[in-house]
Amino acid sequence: MTNAWTWIDDKWLPGNPAILGSMTQSTWLGSLVFDGARRINGFFPDLNLHCERLISSAKSMGLKSPKSSGEIYDLCVQGSEKFNINEDLYIKPMIWAEEGLGIIAPDFNSSRLAICVFAAPLPNTGMSVCLSEYIRPMEKAAPTDAKASALYANTGRAMIDAMKKGFDNCIICDHEGYVAEFTVANLFMVKDNKIYTPAPTGTFLAGITRFRTMKLLSENNHKVIETKIKPSELNDADEIFCTGNYVKIRAVTRYENKKLSPGPMYKLSKELYWDWMESI
Repeated sequence: MTNAWTWIDDKWLPGNPAILGSMTQSTWLGSLVFDGARRINGFFPDLNLHCERLISSAKSMGLKSPKSSGEIYDLCVQGSEKFNINEDLYIKPMIWAEEGLGIIAPDFNSSRLAICVFAAPLPNTGMSVCLSEYIRPMEKAAPTDAKASALYANTGRAMIDAMKKGFDNCIICDHEGYVAEFTVANLFMVKDNKIYTPAPTGTFLAGITRFRTMKLLSENNHKVIETKIKPSELNDADEIFCTGNYVKIRAVTRYENKKLSPGPMYKLSKELYWDWMESI
C-alpha cells in the first residue's frame, strides 16, 4: 500500500506529487501554512481544532482557505481511509499562495489547499535534549501566532546543532532568556509534584495537545502552572516531558548530562490523554 496520499484539486494522488511550481509565491517566499493532526488506533484526537487552526494560520499570513474547517475535516478522514485501520497516521493540511502582490506579499485570492496523509508510527522512546543557543523570535519579528513553515528554518538549525552534539532534540529560549519550548513541541517541567509550563508570551505556539493535556490534568486535580521558567530551573527538574501532535506526549530521559526517568506526572498525562482519546 502507498504510504502517502495527497489531495489536491479534488483528486487523491499517491506518493509525493509535485504541487508547488518554481514560480509559486510560497516556493519562493515561504508563505505556506500547515497543521498536523493524527490518527491513532483509529481515533482522530482534536482533528476539528487542527482544521480550525489551519484556517486561523492562513488568515495570519494573509491567505484564505478554499474550504471550510468542516470540509477539510471530512477530507482528512477520507484520506485516512486509504490506509490500514491499524496504521498510525500523520495528517497534514496545507494552504499557500500561488501568486504574489508586488512579488513579496501573497495574493489572498490565489490561495490553494492540499492535504497530505502518510503513515508515521508514534515515537515510543524517551529523548535526550540540550539547551540550544538559538532563540525563538518575537511576535513582531515573525508569524508566531501561525503554524507557518517559515518558522521552521530556525528551529531546524537548532535541531541540527543539537544532533551534532549527540542529542535527539533541544530546548529553545525566548529573546528574554526564558524557556520557550522544544524545537517542535511544548515543554512541561515537574518539580516537587508540581507541574509547570512556559506561559505563552507570543514567541511560541501554545499547541492543541498542550491545551488538551493541561485540561485533562486540571480535571484530575493537577493544575498546570503557567509561568516564566529560567533555564537553570531545568537542572533541578524531577521530570521534563513534551507535548506535540507528532509525538503526542514524550518523556525526556536526559537533559544535558543529567539522566531523568519517565516520571509519574508524565505517565499520568499520557494515561489521561489516551483514555480521553479512546472515549471520544
